[in-house]
Amino acid sequence: MLPALLAHDNAVKLAGVDVDGMLRGKLVSKKKFLSIASAGFGFCSVVFGWDMHDTTYIRELGISNKGNGYRDLIAVPDLSTFRRIPWENSVPFFLVSFYDPDTKEPVSACPRGLLRKQLEKLEAAGYGAMAGAEYEFFQFKTPVDPSTGASISTATYLRENPPHTLPSLTEGMFGYSLTRPVHNQDYFYDVFNSCEAFNCNIEGWHTESGPGVFEAALEFGEVRQMADRASLFKYVVKSVATKYGITPCFMAKPKQGLPGNSGHIHLSIIDKSSGKNLLVRDKPDPNPRYPDIAHLSDLGRHFLAGILDGLPDVMPLLAPTINSYKRLVENFWAPVTVSWGLEHRAASIRLIAPPTAKPSATRFEIRVPGADANPYFVLSAILALGWRGVENEFDIPCPPLGKGEDVGGETDMGVRLARNLREANDRFTRLGSVAREVFGSEFVDHYGGTREHEIRLWDEVVTDWEMRRYIETV
Repeated sequence: MLPALLAHDNAVKLAGVDVDGMLRGKLVSKKKFLSIASAGFGFCSVVFGWDMHDTTYIRELGISNKGNGYRDLIAVPDLSTFRRIPWENSVPFFLVSFYDPDTKEPVSACPRGLLRKQLEKLEAAGYGAMAGAEYEFFQFKTPVDPSTGASISTATYLRENPPHTLPSLTEGMFGYSLTRPVHNQDYFYDVFNSCEAFNCNIEGWHTESGPGVFEAALEFGEVRQMADRASLFKYVVKSVATKYGITPCFMAKPKQGLPGNSGHIHLSIIDKSSGKNLLVRDKPDPNPRYPDIAHLSDLGRHFLAGILDGLPDVMPLLAPTINSYKRLVENFWAPVTVSWGLEHRAASIRLIAPPTAKPSATRFEIRVPGADANPYFVLSAILALGWRGVENEFDIPCPPLGKGEDVGGETDMGVRLARNLREANDRFTRLGSVAREVFGSEFVDHYGGTREHEIRLWDEVVTDWEMRRYIETV
């Protein structure tokens, strides 16, 4: 079957996902691919031993280090992820998952493996999960060398110029504009059509409020497929944008004083056999603890309670960079507390349920993650925390956020989410953390170590702000 599928091809592109959500891969001959399609192939473990700029971690971690010689892992192609890359002459493409060569078990830090492990807990009880993702991102015009008029890379430009001088794709605040996309309509439609051709379909595609900001709502689907499509969406955008001299930016907060880039995740729990949505009650609860949960099932209440209880302990998975916490500040439509509410966009967890939604569309929208988060880790965290709440029959720990309450208001729990990556990572890695309970210490120690690396690099930076503020005054 597989040889016939690739009959007219001479090469295949393969890629795995690292802890930062970046695709790491290679092009192989068709002959090579057919020889490794079932058993897998050696892939250097350094993709779990270095950061997003290929700098090895300051503190060496367990999976890949000098001591084990940066040995190979086993990368196994997932044949169900087959696609063709429309902007690369329709070359076949497969995602891979990483396995330990000794134990043959999934590598603890492999994003696809971590998500599969969390989902297996639900599937053992006869449940499944459906998910959707929404991504906002800024876009900049590729800079031009004023002396030659030729385009230069954004990285080259930023070595000599402050970031705020990068020209935006369009100017002004024009959310949901029908005219702004016309300014770059070839690019706008090319992204939409390429996503469809690459099987990471967009349901909604529009401008968001901000200079050169677009938002994509990806097609709702089974959670594993959703994670793949969310990861590949960025690959599509960045690849297509190159043709048009555009630099997409998925940083959580590219510009001071403007809203950031969110990466909201929608999730529902279903019966694995029937596909029925299990978050909605058959009949409204006549005497609910809170009116907001009148239509939410007992399973849904426990699942929500689990997310709320563990949310502060998994923040590095939802907000993974130094920059992530610039978005999670008061008064910018981003949640900063452990909070929830029916149709409440200021809360960390927005419950979407009757009477404002169809029963079959009942779901949670987790609004904490930014566009910079790894979708596999975000979905893993939601499933792990929610299922912990179901298994332990947790009660919802705080009342819903009041409709008039500002996003910055403290809940009755009094829990403010981490203000920076150091605070978040300290809580994530501490002994007894919920993260250690649901993911195991091997993963927490590795991922926490990668975040320590980010913090250390940030601590050593002298910023433009410091120079402007102190150069003449101290």
